[in-house]
Amino acid sequence: MHRGIIHAFFILFSLVFIIPMLIVISISFSNEQDIVRDGYRLFPENFEWTAYQIVFANPEQILNAYVVTTIQAVLGTLLSVLIMSLCAYALSRQNFKWRKPITLFIFFTMLFGGGLIPTYILITQYLHLGNTIWVYILPSLANAFYIIIFRTFFQGLPHDLVESAKMDGAGELRIYFTIMLPLSKPVLASLAFMTLVNKWNDWFTALVYVRDNKLYTLQYLLQRILKESEFIKQMSRDMPENINLGSFDLPTETVRFAMAIVAAGPVMVIFPWFQKYFARGLTIGAVKG
Repeated sequence: MHRGIIHAFFILFSLVFIIPMLIVISISFSNEQDIVRDGYRLFPENFEWTAYQIVFANPEQILNAYVVTTIQAVLGTLLSVLIMSLCAYALSRQNFKWRKPITLFIFFTMLFGGGLIPTYILITQYLHLGNTIWVYILPSLANAFYIIIFRTFFQGLPHDLVESAKMDGAGELRIYFTIMLPLSKPVLASLAFMTLVNKWNDWFTALVYVRDNKLYTLQYLLQRILKESEFIKQMSRDMPENINLGSFDLPTETVRFAMAIVAAGPVMVIFPWFQKYFARGLTIGAVKG
């Protein structure tokens, strides 16, 4: 009896997350006029591909944006996890004499930032990363909060393993790659996935630092498509009545939801591979020490 109630509760609780996603998919395949007239529905009244035809009107540009986003997200995630875990490993060692001042410096960056204008000047005028693929990767290699989670996790691992490896003649890098990393799969997978999602959803970097349309990320390109559709639709409304622009009555609501599916699809596919590590990795890294 009690088990049935628990199962029913979690089924209903799961539907709270599943139904909105089904509604998003339904709207993306719906007719714009049906959405305006009847509102959102779980199943489309009239099945249409119009929103996706607008999104993929220039398939080469969309494909190029997918490639740019994938490269910067995957490469950026790998480098970020490597840099942050290496930094955290050093900070977790009690015999590292600069451990406390460096930890304080890293924590300080969580409280205060340099601001957008100084950051823009640094990245474009001094580092010359503007309009390059590296502007997506290098400035965001380290996250102070993630470094602290890594460090806390490493501090929770048995110290005897490190001492035994040292007695066998292993150096710090060998200890890191052969002992620490294999034992850190939960926290590595958790933070890698969160970093990947942040980089995949990044559109602000392209807005500020990129002018070459071949380097646009998927999120920024989709946002531009939506803004252009809204602009054309607004122009058609403001035109005098004697000018017929009926062909420019583009859908915007269905396009918005179609773009959500196009942008979120790859992340939704890979999420199950990381899900099993989430609770263990983040709980251990955040609570111990």
